[in-house]
Amino acid sequence: MIKALLAIAATPALLFASGVAAQNAPEEPAPAPEARTDKEPIRARLALGPQLQPRFPGSNEVFLLPFVDVSITRGDRPFEYEAADQSVSSSLIKGTGFAFGPAIQLEGSRRRKETDLPVDEVGTSIEAGGFVDVWLGSSIRARGELRKGVTGHKGLVSDVMLDYVARDGDKWLFSVGPRFTLADRKYQQAYFGVNPAASARTGLPVYAPDGGVHSFGAAATTLYQLDRHWGLYGYAKYDRLVADAADSPIVRTIGSRNQFSGGVALTFTFDTGIHR
Repeated sequence: MIKALLAIAATPALLFASGVAAQNAPEEPAPAPEARTDKEPIRARLALGPQLQPRFPGSNEVFLLPFVDVSITRGDRPFEYEAADQSVSSSLIKGTGFAFGPAIQLEGSRRRKETDLPVDEVGTSIEAGGFVDVWLGSSIRARGELRKGVTGHKGLVSDVMLDYVARDGDKWLFSVGPRFTLADRKYQQAYFGVNPAASARTGLPVYAPDGGVHSFGAAATTLYQLDRHWGLYGYAKYDRLVADAADSPIVRTIGSRNQFSGGVALTFTFDTGIHR
């Protein structure tokens, strides 16, 4: 899951949209000084660094890719909490301790040249769907995501996350919690199934996995602000494939049930100069 690539793609659009809005805004009389105090400045935090993720679901290898994140807040409000492994999302409906909105994720491709056997290829998967966040008190966040593969595997994937979050505003943050993933038959077949043609080509037995529980694991996210502008950001995650995914001959022969990922980044926080 390559959240970094989505953030890279979104960053230029965000900066371009902000610039266009500022340049094309209609001229208005200068507001009274007291009116200006009602508008809060927008702050942004950019993170950039390296991360390691499985080459594809069920792979026994990891590969290096950029770790990028963009967060925005207003005034002196702390940046909203987000786990490093959650999808890129935006809140359409937001209340006290509750948020709902669209979510998008990117799942890496599987190419024959990347495997020891000529298994079926799976294209890069753009997953689109939605999320629900619920805060159970001030320190526990529950999050559920449901996404559909628009390209690639074209299956349904659901992630359930529960995080304990400790923080001191934006000075430091640490979160840790369990992860639970379900997937439908189409997703399981794309990455873990072996059809008759693939069986004849690879020598693996024919295998048709069902949908259901895909994996469980845990993830931790940490942030530490070094000074007003610079900070550190990191995460670590472990997933264990279970049930039909774990029993796949692809996983048993050329893959692994243990899936590790993690990354570190340098963050830069600044005032955008935009008020609203």
